[in-house]
Amino acid sequence: MRARNGLVKLIEPVVQGMGYELVGVEFDGHQRVLRIYIDGPDGIKLEDCSKVSYQISGVLDVEDPIRGRYQLEISSPGMDRPLFELEHFDRFKGDWVRLQLSRPLEGRRRFKARLQGVEGQDVLLLEDEKSFRIPFELIEKARLAPEFDN
Repeated sequence: MRARNGLVKLIEPVVQGMGYELVGVEFDGHQRVLRIYIDGPDGIKLEDCSKVSYQISGVLDVEDPIRGRYQLEISSPGMDRPLFELEHFDRFKGDWVRLQLSRPLEGRRRFKARLQGVEGQDVLLLEDEKSFRIPFELIEKARLAPEFDN
């Protein structure tokens, strides 16, 4: 977590300076992929990803925050947008979300539920008429779970 926060502090000013929102940063140590999610008021196009990739590559080459070789990916968050910050959970209140926890809560590590918002450092969920209070620090991964009308 600390390494990801360091990457965010390094990358966020560059992304924001280019007029985009830094949604989040993931590093897959197994596959050696640094994935940076960006968004903008009109969405994200391939050209946006290319521009940000060029700028971020320069910063990463100079600062060298990750040892060894890795692949840099710049991506839009997509419809199944990852949620990284408490503010994200509050912003998407009312939407469906899939969560994976770092350790079980009430015997479970995975949830698919409706976001009810944030209270303090807890994410509030509603699943099958049952409410859950998930401590933010337990959330390992979270993504929106889009619904489609048939």
